[in-house]
Amino acid sequence: MFGITHIKLLIKLLMRKKYTFSVKKRCLSYNLPLYVNRRSIVTRKTSLGSNVNFNGMTISGGGNITIGNNFHSGDNCLMISQNHNYDYGSAIPYDDTYILKDITIKDNVWFGSRVIVLGGVTIEEGAIIQAGSVVVSDIPYCGIAGGNPAKVFKYRDIEHYESLKKQGRFH
Repeated sequence: MFGITHIKLLIKLLMRKKYTFSVKKRCLSYNLPLYVNRRSIVTRKTSLGSNVNFNGMTISGGGNITIGNNFHSGDNCLMISQNHNYDYGSAIPYDDTYILKDITIKDNVWFGSRVIVLGGVTIEEGAIIQAGSVVVSDIPYCGIAGGNPAKVFKYRDIEHYESLKKQGRFH
């Protein structure tokens, strides 16, 4: 009948269904397919393109989050779309108001594990963000960025990227 391997696989599949259902139920909009392989949290202001793959994503804050098609994330990634009002608030170190900042992730973007993206950032199409990076400013088309704060250190081979895109070769 079923061995321990089969049972573990069944549990893994059931958990994926649970995680995916939770994201679908909570987000503003999504397109299929949607793959949520580990526990992930989104806000009601999160819009997801098609073929989005989360492997443990936490999205928080009151800003709008837009994620394009063919997005992939590594483990334990975080997007924060609000900040405490420390400059113009009524108390120190901050008051009970927030500054909301949208985050936009374009098509075909890949995050390594433990990437953090702060509000007000746009990551353009085809970008790759290195594991452990903290993204505090915009990342250009096909840019490969890493560090804290994340800086572009290389670009994809754009001709090859465009060729694969034209052929519809998406993972």
